Amino acid sequence: MAKITLSKLRHSYMPNPKSDSDYALKEIDLDWQDGGAYALLGPSGCGKSTLLNIISGLLIPSEGQILFDGKDVTKLPPDQRNIAQVFQFPVIYDTMTVYDNLAFPLRNRGRDEATVERRVMAIAEMLEVTEMLGQKAAGLSPDNKQKISMGRGLVREDVNVVMFDEPLTVIDPHLKWKLRSKLKELHQRVKATMIYVTHDQTEALTFADQVVVMQLGEVVQIGTPVELFERPAHTFVGHFIGSPGMNILPCTYDGAAKIEGHPVALEGPVRGTPTGKTEIGIRPEFVSLTTEGLPATVTKVSDVGRHTVVECNCLGHKVNAVIDEGTAPSKGDQTHLAFRTDQTRLYVDGWLATDPE
Repeated sequence: MAKITLSKLRHSYMPNPKSDSDYALKEIDLDWQDGGAYALLGPSGCGKSTLLNIISGLLIPSEGQILFDGKDVTKLPPDQRNIAQVFQFPVIYDTMTVYDNLAFPLRNRGRDEATVERRVMAIAEMLEVTEMLGQKAAGLSPDNKQKISMGRGLVREDVNVVMFDEPLTVIDPHLKWKLRSKLKELHQRVKATMIYVTHDQTEALTFADQVVVMQLGEVVQIGTPVELFERPAHTFVGHFIGSPGMNILPCTYDGAAKIEGHPVALEGPVRGTPTGKTEIGIRPEFVSLTTEGLPATVTKVSDVGRHTVVECNCLGHKVNAVIDEGTAPSKGDQTHLAFRTDQTRLYVDGWLATDPE
């Protein structure tokens, strides 16, 4: 396995890029440690696939370097990078047995049959497909085909990194949880460096130890799932992660934050003197309905099982609050909203601008 370093990486599909807007990937500097579980998370078009193709060697970046354990591999072809890749759609040979599919990457590299059998049996046991080894792959269900595709990526012991490109896209929703759990278990057992690319926050947050959140070719935050939820560094992260996402409300700031003239207490001091667009960010989990606070009207009530999401019109702005079951108001009710102070943050031009007290 390998530590992967991206140094001053930028990429443009244009021959002569002149400004940041010409780059599909803005400048990226980051390290992925040997043996870690990482996710690249962001919406379609944010640059995830471009970055994945650069790491795998399918694209040479316009600028910067890719290092594996300190060795510059920027211009090396894919077959010289020792990378395994699992794609959206299972890449297996239908006419081969499950055993032969798992054995193929090893036999293709000239491994002896004793090694092949040892690795195939070990991976088959991890994937719980031992009883299928003699079956032709054509007869497998989609989730089992994707298991075999994952196994082909994990069977080699000499890979620097295993990359998963939206691997659960074609899997039925009720099976996704099972495969996500299996993948997490596999990482803990084989200790391979894994990078998981997805637009699905649930997949990213349940798999990865560290999540890289991307928007418009830029890395906006790197952190643990807890860090991304509890302290978004950018309004995009707050909005993209969470269900519902963070409430983002326009405000003014003149030494105190105000929404439509109503003062709102912040978590702590503001950095510098804000000069750009100012907004308040507060997650719905930290908004409560009270008898005092910001005046609001209930516009929608959604029972989502464990809790209720109450949507309000607060001073002309939509605000979601997550409350316990059994305490929900009715549509049209007049109420007030209170924001938990230690979770109420100021953002300037999208970026976090407050520090905790």
